[in-house]
Amino acid sequence: MEKKIIQVEERVPLKLMIPLSIQHLFAMFGASVLVPFIFGISPAIVLFMNGCGTLLFILITKGKAPAYLGSSFAFLAPAGVVIAKYGFEYAQGGFVVVGICGCILAVIIYKFGTDWIDIVLPPAAMGSVVALIGLELAGSAASTAGLTGVEKVDPKNLIVFLVTLGVAIFGQVLFRGFLSVIPILIAIVAGYIAAAFCGLLDFGEVAKASWFAVPDFHLAKFKTEAVLTILPVILVITSEHIGHQIVTSKIVGRDLLKDPGLHRSIFADNFSTAISGLIGSVPTTTYGENIGVMAITGVYSVWVIGGAAVLSILISFCGKFSTLISTIPGPVIGGISILLYGMIGTSGLRILVDNQVDYGKSRNLILTSVIFVIGLSGIAVSLGDVQLTGMVLACVVGMALSLIFYILDKFHLTND
Repeated sequence: MEKKIIQVEERVPLKLMIPLSIQHLFAMFGASVLVPFIFGISPAIVLFMNGCGTLLFILITKGKAPAYLGSSFAFLAPAGVVIAKYGFEYAQGGFVVVGICGCILAVIIYKFGTDWIDIVLPPAAMGSVVALIGLELAGSAASTAGLTGVEKVDPKNLIVFLVTLGVAIFGQVLFRGFLSVIPILIAIVAGYIAAAFCGLLDFGEVAKASWFAVPDFHLAKFKTEAVLTILPVILVITSEHIGHQIVTSKIVGRDLLKDPGLHRSIFADNFSTAISGLIGSVPTTTYGENIGVMAITGVYSVWVIGGAAVLSILISFCGKFSTLISTIPGPVIGGISILLYGMIGTSGLRILVDNQVDYGKSRNLILTSVIFVIGLSGIAVSLGDVQLTGMVLACVVGMALSLIFYILDKFHLTND
């Protein structure tokens, strides 16, 4: 039986919306709170801004683009340099400037439209780049689960990982009725229970945490050197955003680049980053984990995502609850991520299929081949303190090749 789709604008009953919203919250939680831990700041302020940023995104895109904004990993390298030299407040200043520049880019897109996307990233390139968004994260999922990067895999980690992934996979195939739309949440609960039986849970920090705690707000500081170190990341996050919007468009069956428009979604994404940096949080971005949840469940409602955003804000003020959720062990997050990241990769392949990309044409074969190899090879190119690697580097190379092919076409030099 075909799965029932809950479309973007559809409201769902409260008894259904609460577990669906919790499912989205759990999907992004592990990765999103990892960034503030790396930066050495409280995750509470990040959860607050993730929620506020998501609500802003929904408002600015007129409720037509389902997306959850979580912590961006693209800023880790340059922000780490700035934090080591000047402190986190000056990294915040860089976040604000990048966000403002992204808003200016949105105005440019509004003025000149989106037709240029088919020129710089035709389907053969775009599908490959989108597939890489999920595929290059595969190693991260395995590492989070504790299955790689260790001398010997802990059998407990493996058991919890397999329970979580198994429930997610077979739940997707076997669950019926209400259970069929919350397989990810059920898998997380099952994994958590398995982790408890395996002795992987530690509630010491939960006991110490207070019930009510105000997030640590503090204003950004600005320094030219710090801003210039972080500014080139705008290339990275723009490529990532376009890829995510195209994936989401394919999942929900609507062209979100046209309606509500790429200019609105990019503006919303970057406006959230600017506000986030200004008040003491980390940059935000549309989250692949939540895109994966939509792909698996068939629930695209912005009301559900908005509910998850409200929960995130409430949790940011509850010290015990936010700490409790942060006890979800790595094997559980890793087990879920394996499936979610794989769904994103499959969405890229779907772009190639849906656009009937003809690999009898040399240019299409070249674009996909080069993008896949560069994206998965581990090659890295440094531009100052910004390192381009993986999907981002592959996207830049794909854009360059596509533009060259376009110019060659204009001069009738190709042999098509």
